[in-house]
Amino acid sequence: MYVRDAKNRDEAWLLDHIEDMGLDDAAFRSRDYVIAVDEESNERVGFGRLRIHKGDPELCELTGIGVLEAWRNQGVGAHVIERLVETADAEEFSTVYTLTDQPGYLERFGFDRVDDDTLPDRLGERLAEKRSTVDEDVVALRLDVDDFEIPSGARKAFKDAAPEETDGSESEESPEDFGIDPDSATYKYDTGG
Repeated sequence: MYVRDAKNRDEAWLLDHIEDMGLDDAAFRSRDYVIAVDEESNERVGFGRLRIHKGDPELCELTGIGVLEAWRNQGVGAHVIERLVETADAEEFSTVYTLTDQPGYLERFGFDRVDDDTLPDRLGERLAEKRSTVDEDVVALRLDVDDFEIPSGARKAFKDAAPEETDGSESEESPEDFGIDPDSATYKYDTGG
């Protein structure tokens, strides 16, 4: 298992999973994302984005963090977040913000809640947007990059990660998914029998 920068070819996959998970895709740019990949199957299993807001002051925000259901609770999200925080640090940001409806998860890494009225203006606007479009329970969190911690056990879990059985709700693609009526379609090599 490893985390890499997203490539242009990941764009459709990212957009599909961002939509499926109901995540924020505002100002989407695939190059802002990182992708967690299973080394054995080369399957993409998780992702996240570092969004830099230009202006005064310049800010960075972690957003669009998601892990496919079969890969959850195995350190994938932790390593995606670690990579994003490392990137923020390399870009010389000392503080990283996030706006989330799952604050408990991120607080495990050292994120602290921020009062709405102390947020920089641009993030205050984003918070209002997310509360109206994602969930009214979205809160703002902040992390000093030097305070980032990976929870114990997440590194080993990530190293040994493997897909878990799901409830089968993810079905294989069908002809209907591609606009094909299987009852009336003919195929190039159809022998009629």
